[in-house]
Amino acid sequence: MQKLIKFAAQMDKPMDKPATTVGLDVGDRFSQYCMLNRDGEVVESGRVASTETGLRRQFECGPPMRVALECGTHSAWISRLLEQFGHQVLVANTRKLRAITASESKNDRNDAEKLARFAAFDPRLLSPIRHRSGERQRDLDLIHARSTLVRARTMIVNSLRGLVKSAGGRLPSCSTASFQTRVVATIPAALADAAKPLLEQVEALNRSIGEMDRRIEQLTARYPEIQRLRSVPGVGPVVAATYVLTLDSKDKVRHSRQAGAFLGLRPRQSQSGDSDPQHRIAKTGNVYLRSLLVQAAQYVLGRFGPDSELRRWGLKLATCGGKRGKKRAIVAVARKLAVILHRMWQTGDKWRAFPQTTGKPANIA
Repeated sequence: MQKLIKFAAQMDKPMDKPATTVGLDVGDRFSQYCMLNRDGEVVESGRVASTETGLRRQFECGPPMRVALECGTHSAWISRLLEQFGHQVLVANTRKLRAITASESKNDRNDAEKLARFAAFDPRLLSPIRHRSGERQRDLDLIHARSTLVRARTMIVNSLRGLVKSAGGRLPSCSTASFQTRVVATIPAALADAAKPLLEQVEALNRSIGEMDRRIEQLTARYPEIQRLRSVPGVGPVVAATYVLTLDSKDKVRHSRQAGAFLGLRPRQSQSGDSDPQHRIAKTGNVYLRSLLVQAAQYVLGRFGPDSELRRWGLKLATCGGKRGKKRAIVAVARKLAVILHRMWQTGDKWRAFPQTTGKPANIA
């Protein structure tokens, strides 16, 4: 936590500039690097293997340098490794680097040089991010692995339902936990051989997902804030754990009201003069967490959602929004949920369905 706060404070003021600045364009097998001196002249460029051995050979020895690389699959472990060598590492936010991603002369050598020049002039131009710790990343990987298994199970179930429909039948509606026992009797005899391996896979996936659910429940012992966030309607252990581990810290956004925009649930803006067109949401930030918040919003507005000021606000918005009112209401409630969860995490407050303040959804300051 203290490292994250210190890093955020460093981004608000100019950083001490080492004698050498390096731009590292990371590839899956090889990475291109470009070194600049204090005068901005290229003193060395080349290619290095994207392995721990290759990076150690190139960067372990020598004086501290400022190294800039783009956020990507390898950036987490590479940034931690380079920091162990004593270098000042900047992980650039790729979405904010249109000068690189949308360049007409994009290649590894040019990308590495541009990264180095941005980092040498002003690190804030890179909109640098900070990767979470290795332990938190492993916990988040567990949640993402569970998501992969859930998608695989859904695909198998839908495939089997489609096969039965093509034969003139229809499988009964049921939960995935009881799917195998409920549908066996309704599968046509002609499809029994094709359906058997699919049913076996569903059963195996149910066991694996159940085991992962138990491990996710245990995360509350290490992250007590998860239990508090679970008190919000629609926010179960997976949503709460994903929210905490994705944001990594309650200080990731300065104000709770910025949490929705941080996760891409705010409309894009392109205001210029008198022109201020209405756009769809930005969809920046973590895709999986955004989808979970949308699912939680659907529960809040659904028939099983408990009564609350947030639910009443969302239903009113849905009835006043025309043809797309329901969809807009779901996104709006998801955005409010992102704000509420951050506010509860930040202040330690409990969920209140009907807070004392009027005119504002629950727990919105």
